[in-house]
Amino acid sequence: MGISKSGGLDETDRKILALLQQDGRLTNAKLAEQLNLSETPCWRRLKRLESEGYIEGYQARLNRHKLGLGVIGFAQVTFGDHSGQAPIDFEHKMAQMPEILSCHNVSGDCDYILQIVADDLESYGDFVRDKLRILPGISSIRSSLSLREVKAGVRMPV
Repeated sequence: MGISKSGGLDETDRKILALLQQDGRLTNAKLAEQLNLSETPCWRRLKRLESEGYIEGYQARLNRHKLGLGVIGFAQVTFGDHSGQAPIDFEHKMAQMPEILSCHNVSGDCDYILQIVADDLESYGDFVRDKLRILPGISSIRSSLSLREVKAGVRMPV
């Protein structure tokens, strides 16, 4: 299981979260059936989990290959100067770029690690050259390309 458990969840709440991570389209009736609950208490629990922020939203998982997105790259971005507005502006820009699947401010040799999706290697190179390198404050960008995706997902251990 996970590293830490939230004190506000009981076993039924955890089962709800696990079932919805497997299939976000489960109806309340099916969810209640799988939990051996009646529909009203199940619906109340679900609404509470949503209102308390345990469930942030629902979305479809798309097949990137079917969409023609054959390359995943990881860019390590380092700033020359960490003070001022440049890192803050950078974070805002990363949040707006659909090619950026994730952006993490990290400790270690670089300041940020970006997960980037692109059609092909040329598109990835264009993105780095035309959209990343032009941003102020960046002193270096190092890329690694995914050769094979071993595991991908966003399911949390509950």
